[in-house]
Amino acid sequence: MATIDLNQSSIRELNQKLQVGSSGDNFTVNNTVGKHALSVGLTKDINVEINGHVGYYCAGMNQEASIKINGNAGPGLAENMMSGQVRVTGNASQYAGATAHGGLLVIEGDASSRCGISMKGVNIVVGGNIGHMSAFMAQSGTLVVCGDAGDAMGDSIYETKIYVRGKVKSLGTDCEEKEMKKEHKEELANLLEMAQMNYSVDEFRRYGSARKLYNFDIDQVDDY
Repeated sequence: MATIDLNQSSIRELNQKLQVGSSGDNFTVNNTVGKHALSVGLTKDINVEINGHVGYYCAGMNQEASIKINGNAGPGLAENMMSGQVRVTGNASQYAGATAHGGLLVIEGDASSRCGISMKGVNIVVGGNIGHMSAFMAQSGTLVVCGDAGDAMGDSIYETKIYVRGKVKSLGTDCEEKEMKKEHKEELANLLEMAQMNYSVDEFRRYGSARKLYNFDIDQVDDY
């Protein structure tokens, strides 16, 4: 296991070391003190454990790597990630998982506003609450919220599925509560297991697009 101390290495040096790592390599990053743009652009299935709080855009554009942050994360966590897994043990600031295309993002604490904005296939599991305008213009993927949701959740949503265990302050335009079918319970159970969240699927409600497509409800067309 390679240990990188950011009191001795620059952010550029850190990212260069991670980007040239080989599959299966393990890295530990210490003394982050809220620095920005850590562990970005990783394209191999390496394991990175970050000890400390991180600033904006940590784990951006991630592909294949598994990144764990033992602390809180600033704005833009895992922005535009394609695959792999990103986990933060604390809270995440604004627009976590924005425009992300794939992979799994787990936030064990709360997520601030616009969590999952314009998500395009990523699965996001939040152990606590989410802020206002989360899943705004979310196109595909799944957002699981084990706590409460703020105002205007799912505003202008497309095909993304949202599961919420707690209360929803308000729904955005084109978002409505949907029937919880067997396949949705199975999907939710799988995501909760992957995220290591011990909740019953029967405690959750499902939300999705209220739009009509060629005079059919989206549920009837694509079974969303």
